[in-house]
Amino acid sequence: MEVKCIVAIVERGKADAVVEKAKKAGADGATILYGRGTGQSEALRFFNLHIEASKEVIIILSDIDKYKPIYDAIIEEGNLHEPGTGIIFTFPVSELEGLLHRNKVKS
Repeated sequence: MEVKCIVAIVERGKADAVVEKAKKAGADGATILYGRGTGQSEALRFFNLHIEASKEVIIILSDIDKYKPIYDAIIEEGNLHEPGTGIIFTFPVSELEGLLHRNKVKS
């Protein structure tokens, strides 16, 4: 089984709504971490945008054949098409242990 990790960084306070939309699109669950962006002063100086320094980082693991609707739902709910609202990216997972309901991950 191949697994993809979706990572979205959104403005503080938006993660719960984003995760709910992701679950409706097929996500089994998510992990939310709190962080602080370090590029705030550079972004304000170069782009004249207000970017909140406090962030929420959402991590979702998905079967590779089921990730795209989840990814698209996160973009929609987080309004990630707009500048300064956050970012989203994916990467393949090569090793995974601890999710007992999953088979071994394909290396």
